[in-house]
Amino acid sequence: MNSTNTLRHKTITGIIWTFFEQTFRVGIQTITTIILAWFLLPEDFGLMAMITVFFAIANSLIDSGFSQALIRKKEVSQTDYSTAFYTNLVLGLLVYALLFASAPFIASFYDETRLIVLVRVVGLVVITNSFQLVQVADLTRKLNFKVQFKVTLPSAIFSGVVAVFMAAMGFGVWSLVAQMLISSFAATALYWIINKWRPSKDFSVESLHEMFGFGSKLLASGLIDTVFQNIYVIVIGKLFSVTLVGYYFFAQRIQQLVVKQLTGAVQKVTYPALSSVQDDNTALKAFYRKIIQIVAYIVFPCMIALAVLAKPLFSLMLKEDWLPAVPYLQLLCIAGLLYPLHAINLNILKVKGRSDLFLYLEIVKKLMIVIIILFSIQFGIFGILIGQIISSALAYIPNSYFSIKLINYSVPEQLHDFIPTLLLAVTMGVFMHYVGLVLPLGGFVYLLMIGLSGGVFYVLTNYLLKMQAQALLLQIIKEQYIKKA
Repeated sequence: MNSTNTLRHKTITGIIWTFFEQTFRVGIQTITTIILAWFLLPEDFGLMAMITVFFAIANSLIDSGFSQALIRKKEVSQTDYSTAFYTNLVLGLLVYALLFASAPFIASFYDETRLIVLVRVVGLVVITNSFQLVQVADLTRKLNFKVQFKVTLPSAIFSGVVAVFMAAMGFGVWSLVAQMLISSFAATALYWIINKWRPSKDFSVESLHEMFGFGSKLLASGLIDTVFQNIYVIVIGKLFSVTLVGYYFFAQRIQQLVVKQLTGAVQKVTYPALSSVQDDNTALKAFYRKIIQIVAYIVFPCMIALAVLAKPLFSLMLKEDWLPAVPYLQLLCIAGLLYPLHAINLNILKVKGRSDLFLYLEIVKKLMIVIIILFSIQFGIFGILIGQIISSALAYIPNSYFSIKLINYSVPEQLHDFIPTLLLAVTMGVFMHYVGLVLPLGGFVYLLMIGLSGGVFYVLTNYLLKMQAQALLLQIIKEQYIKKA
């Protein structure tokens, strides 16, 4: 098997394992979140939402782009790994100390004293995560996602079971805290048990400088992106009640379980694979076009279906207390439609080593988001959500610009690769809506019938119209399994 076929085999195998990992983990997290919502108040989710941004920033700081730098490097030595490990560990301790000291100020910002102890306890996750970053980078470089599947699945199950038990016992927000801590601790322990990499005493200032030179710009852009991914929670938490923050955070959590996990599965696998052909623009472009088509084919109908099924889904599985979160979820699903395309376009910059452009692009987009928030905030929380949709649509313009420059992937070509799939997914959503109107209301069978009718309509219409994305996906499945059989 030549190197090209080997890379393709490893990449597709990696996608399959990552898909299983993401699917099972998302399923477990979704079930856990829904069960927790039966026992917890929107206020409990709101309290966790208020501190989420600070831990997302903390995790970006301890990584500092080193994992991306390790994955991208063509040759990585034990010294490189050890240098990154010790740096991550020191940064983890420093960042936790900073969080511990900042807890009163965070509580003061939201005028919520309960956040002080929450920040200081949940902050332990930062230290634990610093132990697993290099382990994950090592496995990702090897496209070994089977091991990562063996780590994340039991961690999600165990932490979910404990969280549900604590919620049922009346521990409130602390059940969510326990879920975060246990998931992180368990995953870290399993990575060190299963993966055989261990740090040596080697430490190189030269290696640190090289990795940080690339990673620092990704760090800066990652910090900016993290703040702005959570800026809506910050704004809602500051201007509205904890309960409204809880509605938004819960809806966002459900939306992200679908869009970010599905996109992340493909991103995680294709980044190291594409890095190995980073100097061949023709191969890079061809690979990226296939990725965009496949991701759009999967994510678009999922988001549209989730928006259509949001109300009957909440009515069936949650208490009435959560019904006000339905329109939040529907608007967030629309806002999340283009997220896969944003993420994949930005991956091109990392693959080509242009972390400087990555940072520049983040600054431009975030300034645009600030302007839209300042305008939309006067229309209340729904104005903010509609502004989020507008921001996502406008962000596609700068995101796609550098794909044109770096690999000659023009906007007409990009539109050709995903617009037909988007239109078909929207048509499927309209079909599902009218199917729901004629069916008897209520129950699991009602949800199942609408979902199945939408799925059959989507797949069948794709087949009849000979859509390229579905044909490409079927071709990959055929090559992987039918030929082997």
